[in-house]
Amino acid sequence: MRIEEQPTAPKRTTKRDLVMRIAEETGLIQQDVQAVIQKTLDYITESLARGENVEFRNFGVFEVCERKSRIGRNPNRPDQVVTIPTRKVVKFKPGKIMKQEVTGDIESKPVDS
Repeated sequence: MRIEEQPTAPKRTTKRDLVMRIAEETGLIQQDVQAVIQKTLDYITESLARGENVEFRNFGVFEVCERKSRIGRNPNRPDQVVTIPTRKVVKFKPGKIMKQEVTGDIESKPVDS
């Protein structure tokens, strides 16, 4: 009898994980670190809500884009046509250094002299 392995869930980092790690590395109180992280996220959200792009050099850019309205189908009744309205979405474009770190692309990394 063969036992099938369950696929493992992808690893994730939570806000709590960041708070604990930063507090450990900096010696700051976790409540202070949590407050700073939350305020940062709040300000990013506010800027995006106003339609502004949010750019972090070498990390990436968050931008608000408008997705055009389109025609879709009801999966329960494929013959029924549904109009999906125009809506705003947030897109993230990773920066050069982040891309290199994530993809492991060493060919395009700058050479230290």
